[in-house]
Amino acid sequence: MKAKIQKVLSLVIIAVVLFGMFVSYKGVGSVKNLKDSLKYGLDINGGVYVVMEADTSGIKKADLNSTMEQTKQVLERRVNAMGISEATVNVENGNRLRVEMPGVENTQTAIERIGQTAKLRFTLADGTEVLSGSDIKNAEAAMDDTNGGYKIVMQFTSQGRQKFATATERAASGQVNPTVSENGTLVDKTSIVIWLDDQILTAPTCESKIDSDSCEITSRGGGYAKEDASTQAALIKGGSLPVALHEVEASSTTASIGADALDKSIKAGAIGLILVFVLMLLMYNVLGLFADIALMLYIMLVLWIMVALNGVLTLPGIAGIILGIGMAVDANVVIFSRIKEEIGKGRSIRVAVDEGTKHALVTVLDSQITTLIATVILYELGATAVKGFALTLMISIIVSIFTAVVITQIFVDVLADSKFASYKMFGCKADGTPKNIVTKELHFIEKRKIFYIISGVVIATGIIFLGVRGFNYGIDFTGGTMIQMNMEKKVPIKDIEKSIDKFDLNESIVYTGSGEKQVIIKTTKALKTDERTEVTNAIEKEFGLTDKNVIASNEFGPTVGEQLKGNALKSILLAALGMLIYIIIRFRSWKYGVAAVAGLLHDVLVLIAVYTIFHVEVNNPFIAVILTIVGYSINDTIVIFDRIRENRRLLRGQPLPDILNKSVSQTLDRSIMTSLTTIIAIIPLLIMVSSSLASFVMPLMVGVVSGTYSSICLCTPLYYEFNRKEEAERKKEIEKSRARIEAKRAKKKAKAPAQAALPETSDAAVEEAKSAEAKTVEETTANNGSESPQAEDAPAQKQPTSTNRKKSGTSKKARKKSKKRKK
Repeated sequence: MKAKIQKVLSLVIIAVVLFGMFVSYKGVGSVKNLKDSLKYGLDINGGVYVVMEADTSGIKKADLNSTMEQTKQVLERRVNAMGISEATVNVENGNRLRVEMPGVENTQTAIERIGQTAKLRFTLADGTEVLSGSDIKNAEAAMDDTNGGYKIVMQFTSQGRQKFATATERAASGQVNPTVSENGTLVDKTSIVIWLDDQILTAPTCESKIDSDSCEITSRGGGYAKEDASTQAALIKGGSLPVALHEVEASSTTASIGADALDKSIKAGAIGLILVFVLMLLMYNVLGLFADIALMLYIMLVLWIMVALNGVLTLPGIAGIILGIGMAVDANVVIFSRIKEEIGKGRSIRVAVDEGTKHALVTVLDSQITTLIATVILYELGATAVKGFALTLMISIIVSIFTAVVITQIFVDVLADSKFASYKMFGCKADGTPKNIVTKELHFIEKRKIFYIISGVVIATGIIFLGVRGFNYGIDFTGGTMIQMNMEKKVPIKDIEKSIDKFDLNESIVYTGSGEKQVIIKTTKALKTDERTEVTNAIEKEFGLTDKNVIASNEFGPTVGEQLKGNALKSILLAALGMLIYIIIRFRSWKYGVAAVAGLLHDVLVLIAVYTIFHVEVNNPFIAVILTIVGYSINDTIVIFDRIRENRRLLRGQPLPDILNKSVSQTLDRSIMTSLTTIIAIIPLLIMVSSSLASFVMPLMVGVVSGTYSSICLCTPLYYEFNRKEEAERKKEIEKSRARIEAKRAKKKAKAPAQAALPETSDAAVEEAKSAEAKTVEETTANNGSESPQAEDAPAQKQPTSTNRKKSGTSKKARKKSKKRKK
């Protein structure tokens, strides 16, 4: 790319970043600002939840659990088909289902869209049932090229195809006497009527038998509107509910991590980013400025892509963005560090930029792709909370590769070609010496046993605490009781907590409703009706309320525990397997892969130890923290392993411990910088946002430190352990080779007296002969491709004869002088 084009592109990028910042903050025209454009989960900015009770009167007690599980799956499909990201459906009290829909504002609309008591069925015009919801494989809205607008495309199961073929053949015959009416008018006798309980969803007609795996429902009057087609397709795709449901409770709720959590989170995030920007400027000067510009673009792209995808930002999603910021900074740090190294080798700025970028690109892609593999697996197999994390992280990884490899590189190339470029601008001293945090090579391999002991003690302590008192499970894992009350004004949460202290509930209290006049009290204790009444009476007495102020009072089941034991755990294990396979293929050695995955296992065990030793509450954030650390730790390890692989090629022949120590020391600055930027980004969240967020931020900080520690102090030593046998054999071969050389030298020394008897030659002739002989040895070595044993013995060989001297290039004048002396 020509220098002029790069300069123009750099100016365009700056303009885009500035314009993007303005739009994100203020909005432009019909485009709202970023805060208003994003959708947020119940744990950040509220949403809608509804509790439905199943009519299980005709179901045997032994079949109740399987029936409710089937009903839950149908509702999940229906909600997901409507594009309500991060929605959760959970069974409570045996025959109730709680549906939480983040980002949905209208309670009634949400209930209508998922179908209060919906049961899907297909009939002929005379009411004869011909298909049920279980016969439908899929349904979706698509563009209607014939009529315009949209159409609905249905796909059938194998049995459904046969049933539909029979039904359409009979309907198309025109021999059905219609008895079904829609809006007071009988439907056409060729209709196939689609019912949602006792309401007609649509009644399309058919002209002939349809014997196919799919069919299309169209509207000749210009096609369906997009929203109508999407809604009907979603309801058809949802299938039939095994039981009838009726609404028990529905409500809108604000953030469960505390009042005005969103505003505080935005401010805390902004402060964290500013601190990261300052750190990059201090460490990398002008390069740091380029990284900051790219990081701003990265953040805006990630968030606006989420807006475009209609995604919902949740607490696990924030975890993905935090990890993404760390990885975006890391990609730049890897590139900048390599450029500094190349300058330190004495290269010019232009050459250093080209060489440093070329070497760093492999490392960046390896580390990001490894994490991306894990993320895709998490998204495909994970439960709802896991999917939110995975989606956000997938977007973050792709964008971070783009901003680091493309955007930052444009600025760096422009600076390298500038006449104002200097070593200082690239994080070096005036003489080209790199400015590093760590200035000497450290010996990690020699101290590996100390690291093994430290990790072993921490993990063993955690296991002991886990066995003695177990996890401190929170409400999401254990289930418990929920009481919602209208306080008629905003009452400090501390005052409410004080009024019910005597019950020792270990409760969680958050505001809800307009004006924060209502509160929701959750407790891990499953309180019976009379116990809940005692709690509400205590609050009523303290604040002058009555029973009318109690909006809801019931028990609820665990919403996260089964997720973690099921899909979340399985997806993490499969992600680790996927990363292991990629690393083995990419590095062509199982030793790298096993060492890296062992580091992941260590980090998870350390995190569990922290939760058990300090009795941190295990709640919904636990999953987010685990996933964040898995992604962070593998990224750090791959960067170090990439340097080890490179150095094993460049420093072939050196002892393995020296190569490993050198590799870790060379990447140590990068490891420290990445950890610092990640921790700096989340510290403001810990300080400024509600205390309940500490259950997420504190373990996350511990995990970041643990991930860095394991990559440096455990994964690399483990790789050494796997290579010890090979290294020992290599040392034996070296010792044998040295012994052979020493034996030859001793033999040559024994022949020294015979050499002393030779006629004298001039000093000049001797030196010239030695030089010629050395040159011959060099040529032989070059031709053989390796060092020849003759090279070691050259100084001890006989002085060459006159003929040999002639061949080796001895001058004619020197030979004449030698002959005269002999005479």
